[in-house]
Amino acid sequence: MMRVLLVSGSPRTLTTLRPDLRAGHYDVHVVPDTGQGAGRPADWRPDVVLLDLGPSGVDGVESVRGLRDWTEAAIIVLSGWARSRDKAAALDAGADDYVTEPYGVDELLARIRAISRRTSAAPTTRTVRLGPWLVDLVRKTVTGDDGRKAHLTPTEWSILELLLRKPGELVPHRMLLTEIWGADHADRTVYLRVYLRTLRRKLEAAPSSPRHLINEPGLGYRFDP
Repeated sequence: MMRVLLVSGSPRTLTTLRPDLRAGHYDVHVVPDTGQGAGRPADWRPDVVLLDLGPSGVDGVESVRGLRDWTEAAIIVLSGWARSRDKAAALDAGADDYVTEPYGVDELLARIRAISRRTSAAPTTRTVRLGPWLVDLVRKTVTGDDGRKAHLTPTEWSILELLLRKPGELVPHRMLLTEIWGADHADRTVYLRVYLRTLRRKLEAAPSSPRHLINEPGLGYRFDP
């Protein structure tokens, strides 16, 4: 049974959402949100974390970072705030999805199923070579031949991983944007330009003339081994 950790300071959310999750055959554990993420539940390892920020505007970035201090589970943020900068900040801090109120239970359960499929899929290979870098898809590390580490943000890692899992294949803009930011951001190609520019600076020997992270103008991106 999939384990869902519900982090919320709202009695109303706990009253309404917990029964729906249990009816969906999830093992649910509840902890309060202190504004800095949840303390680690003893001997309980969730598969998915639902972080309910509610309408109060609790700092989502600090809450996500607090969770990321102890878990690699998928994090879905539930919030009454729909501002783009709040969404982007939470996703960059390590959240995997961001859902704004009002939302339906059916939609939320579908998002849990979708994100669990992505995060539970076994990698086709453990390591991938990218020039002088060895990318470990299981440990989520990027190590150079000289031993130094490349430090990627969660969003940079997500883009890189999607490309590396399809070597030589064109990954369309829409697929990348939908997988990482959601369907409502499927036309924001500027996001990809910004993050690919940063990835190339970190991983390509000549960022302005990339050898491995290739742009197919108007179509998408491709990883060339």
